Amino acid sequence: MEPDPLLGRTVVLVAHPDDEAICCGGLLQRMREAIVIFATDGAPCDSFFWSRYGSREAYAGARAREVEHAMRAARVRHYQFLDDGSGWADQELFRHLDGASQRLDDCVRKLRPGAILTLAYEGGHPDHDTCSFLAAWVGSKSGVPVWEMPAYHRSTDGVTVRQEFSSNEGQEATIVLTSAELARKRAMCNAYESQRDVIAEFQLEVERFRPQPAYDYSRPPLPGVLNYEAWRWPMTGSQLCAEFSRFLSDHGSGRHEASAD
Repeated sequence: MEPDPLLGRTVVLVAHPDDEAICCGGLLQRMREAIVIFATDGAPCDSFFWSRYGSREAYAGARAREVEHAMRAARVRHYQFLDDGSGWADQELFRHLDGASQRLDDCVRKLRPGAILTLAYEGGHPDHDTCSFLAAWVGSKSGVPVWEMPAYHRSTDGVTVRQEFSSNEGQEATIVLTSAELARKRAMCNAYESQRDVIAEFQLEVERFRPQPAYDYSRPPLPGVLNYEAWRWPMTGSQLCAEFSRFLSDHGSGRHEASAD
């Protein structure tokens, strides 16, 4: 299977600056028109992540500057942050479903992409799971097909699994980067100096994609302890699912609501 539906005009919804470089830096180069949307500013509230920068705002600014260099390296001309200027913090996206869904829906209606590509629902990071939910809702509402890519998840025996889907649902498309694509992807990754140690844990030569399965967002993505629960972050999979369920109760599933124009 080839990821042909992603090679035209594609909205790439990622949670943080560097997700796009790691997970689809090669595929971006094959797209006729890639539109990268960053759902958060990449700066968590916990000072553990930004203390050497002096403030959360300074760290967010550094990550925004890295985006400019990475997008230039990838030759991606159209990119933006999803928030309305308020700076949605890393790890907090699930608390902004109403605003984020409206902003993403507006973008998709305006840009009219042929597909949406986002992160898999795999319990690795709460923002990744929220991007999966947002893309599913907007894609269903607009009639735009949604594809996904894996980042990382925690296996049942507690091992971190990177860049492999956590289930065998649907057909998978795998691409192997050419030497030129790999060189450009490395340049993208090098632009994210603040994430050097994180990026070093991933392999860059192969990327995986598949059509997004019909997830039940009222349930956590995997049984047992999710990755961010194991890290003792201040949220659980059940809390995210409660927010997803609340949103769907307020707004509907999104299905059969595509615009006729």
